[in-house]
Amino acid sequence: MAGHKDIFSQYRMGDLTLPNRMVMAPMTRNRAGDADVPVSLTVTYYVQRASAGMIITEGSQVSPQGVGYMHTPGIYSEEQVAGWKKVTDAVHQVGGRIFIQLWHVGRVSHSDFLGDDLPVAPSALPVEGFVHTPNGKKPIPMPRALETDEIPDIVKQFRHAAENARKAGFDGVEIHGANGYLLDQFLRSGSNKRTDNYGGNLENRTRLPLEVTKAVIEVWGDDRVGYRISPHNIAHSMSDVNPMETFSYFTKELNKIGLGYLHLIEAIGGRSGFVPPEARLGPMLRKIFERTFILNGGYGLQSGNEAIAKGEADLIAFGVPFLANPDLPERFRQNAPLNRPDVATFYAGGVRGYIDYPALIRR
Repeated sequence: MAGHKDIFSQYRMGDLTLPNRMVMAPMTRNRAGDADVPVSLTVTYYVQRASAGMIITEGSQVSPQGVGYMHTPGIYSEEQVAGWKKVTDAVHQVGGRIFIQLWHVGRVSHSDFLGDDLPVAPSALPVEGFVHTPNGKKPIPMPRALETDEIPDIVKQFRHAAENARKAGFDGVEIHGANGYLLDQFLRSGSNKRTDNYGGNLENRTRLPLEVTKAVIEVWGDDRVGYRISPHNIAHSMSDVNPMETFSYFTKELNKIGLGYLHLIEAIGGRSGFVPPEARLGPMLRKIFERTFILNGGYGLQSGNEAIAKGEADLIAFGVPFLANPDLPERFRQNAPLNRPDVATFYAGGVRGYIDYPALIRR
């Protein structure tokens, strides 16, 4: 059928041609080595999954201030750049495309990671939850509010990370604006109670996320920059008085500055949970955002194909299915059984549950 679109069809994203519409979603795996540098296991892991239309790596902190988890890779030091360069070279050698996710956790951290400093946030508000530190599991402490004159440094951290991502040979970058981390904390009303130009009304709450996005686009060009959002996330004490208003306004602003893609987490089932159809923002944001639109949240072969065919998204991001099935596109093509994910090894470190999931036996 002429013009038929499904997850196996090619997609042109700016000047990048993707061989299929299946994106490997960013997933924290806690396998980085000393000084938060990617290791040889990391190379193998991403090469195994290079048949994705596009890989988005696990979140990589943009500065020492941005770390909140053990053994997560950074993209701020020369050693980290060199480690990631081995990954990108190897993925490109097998014909893959790979973006890096730029990450600052903000208040979801602990002084144990930060040289005894407090985590930073838009506002000094308590956060429910725990962090696994080198000294054990500890409650998230009350963060300190960033001073107004510190905020330009946050933008510089993302710009520097974007520059390093180019040196490391990535094809593009995704800005992590989801899941209750720093940029999400500034955007949403429940976590941002500031009274300066970075808080209060919508224009002010979107100011830092937009400044960061513009800085990263200056480094990369708009085609190669994406942004991830999670309007329904309530983890890490996140909330918003009016998510529809907040995220429609923010999406309009991202569209104005020519962002390459918008990546929406909105669960339709499975491990991701379930957002009822009447509460979903995807249809509205899809109409606002004129460039590449990615949906993520419990999709499978059938639901992914339906979303593409209906024009609800251009690309579908798969998380756990790619984690457990390095050759997921081929398994979907053959309608082959999927490996069962080993949840106990998601963050456990080491080879098991990381690079030892079997590929299909070739016949």
